[in-house]
Amino acid sequence: MLLYLLAATAVALTLWLLRRFAEERRYRRRPYVAPAHNDWSLLPLPADAPQHRVALLGDPGAVATSGSDPILNLLADWQQETGPAGTVIILGDNIYPTGLPAPEHPGRAAAEARFEALLSTLRQFQGHVVLLSGNHDWNKGRPDGWEYLRRQEAYVREHLPTAHYLPTDGAPGPVTLQLADGLLLIVLNTQWWVQRGPRPAADAKEPFRQLRQLLDANRHQRVVVAGHHPLYSNALHGGKFTAKQHVFPLTTVHKRAYVPLPFIGSLLPLYRKLFGAAEDMAHPRYRKMRRRLLRVLHDFPHVIYAAGHDHNLQYFQRYGGHYLVSGAGSKTAFVQKGGSATFVHEHTGFFSLDFYAGQETWLRTLEPGAASEVFRLRLQPAQPTTPPVVPLPQQLGQLLSR
Repeated sequence: MLLYLLAATAVALTLWLLRRFAEERRYRRRPYVAPAHNDWSLLPLPADAPQHRVALLGDPGAVATSGSDPILNLLADWQQETGPAGTVIILGDNIYPTGLPAPEHPGRAAAEARFEALLSTLRQFQGHVVLLSGNHDWNKGRPDGWEYLRRQEAYVREHLPTAHYLPTDGAPGPVTLQLADGLLLIVLNTQWWVQRGPRPAADAKEPFRQLRQLLDANRHQRVVVAGHHPLYSNALHGGKFTAKQHVFPLTTVHKRAYVPLPFIGSLLPLYRKLFGAAEDMAHPRYRKMRRRLLRVLHDFPHVIYAAGHDHNLQYFQRYGGHYLVSGAGSKTAFVQKGGSATFVHEHTGFFSLDFYAGQETWLRTLEPGAASEVFRLRLQPAQPTTPPVVPLPQQLGQLLSR
């Protein structure tokens, strides 16, 4: 009886893996758009130019240094089209694999070359430039990560002094930056909550109280909240895995580690889904940070939260808010379609937020290629304007009152 149950379980798992593998081959490289938005290409953008644009680019730490990187070229085109009325936000993981090492470190030259390729593109921009840090910038979250973070921040201050590296010195935040009239950016250092070892001293709960106060005081503005770690994700850090990763689990650590471990291999995805590595949503530190942050954001509809971390493009609308994952600046990784996602794609690219007059706000997904825009969505319609009240002339008012 026991052998029968084991055999039946093995057959069922094999059939499930084969079905998953076939499905992934069909849709993995194509954009997924929720059925309600399949007509996205028919929706016209406003005729007037946006008042401000924001590019959200995450995880660019492995860009090519030859000057021909497709993402950097796409970003340069966006910058030229946007002009000074725009902001570029780099959402962390700015240098792979471990941030900026010390000058004497053997990996320093390669890390500096990759970072300089990004900074040279950003130097051409006339608008705001904001850089956040991610777990890789903190030496992959190791105990000496704060030292790596401060070294990178000092490098930016020296080589791109017009940029904002936020929050400063690895503090948790929140910090604010007024991007334009009626448009506010709030930045959180989400790595602070999951970091091991030394970090700036702060109360773990106080930043969320401050964030709530900021959002409450700025209800009259459009607000973008930026942090490295996503709050919703259909990808690896959200506990989603490919069929291949169940059979070859070591490819999660190294893409060429094709050591077949069927059945046993499913234990690693299960562990990361239920308990998580330090960089996963399931990890206790990440889970607590996410729960506290969502408790605040869910009370403020229309707020946009932008993150990187997972190497793909994802958009979710939850509780009236907008949640973006834009971590495809230099690498790509599996993302599962469906669920509560409106859009996902395993492809390099970034999101552009276009802010128009009358509170109208659009999201555009841009990817390298001939037709760079692969999805767009109006996040907020234009608000009706109240006609001005013109006072009656005094004599006419007296006649009407008789």
